[in-house]
Amino acid sequence: MNITHFRDTASASLDEHNPVAVPLSEPAAITSVTCVERDDGVETGIWECTPGRWRRQIVQQEFCHFIAGRCTFIPDVGEPIEIKAGDALMLPANTTGVWDIQETLRKTYVLIF
Repeated sequence: MNITHFRDTASASLDEHNPVAVPLSEPAAITSVTCVERDDGVETGIWECTPGRWRRQIVQQEFCHFIAGRCTFIPDVGEPIEIKAGDALMLPANTTGVWDIQETLRKTYVLIF
């Protein structure tokens, strides 16, 4: 068994920097991530996103804990969710909607495939 240990998640340097896949604002929000994908279908990491609006299209179940920032998630089904540092979410598989990031957001997450 390998133990994944992310140190100092609030200020850790992240590896990849890319525009969001389906931007709804200009300029497009930029995401940064450092992650580990395990053989058992679990991905975990640290993720950050600059302000902007974009469409969430991840089909995996996701648990996330927000370390910094502020945003609103507007699910396609259900009421908008206001999120701030210290909050946590469990998103069921196939949860789609719109992220509206007001302050650069950073979270740790686990995706379950």
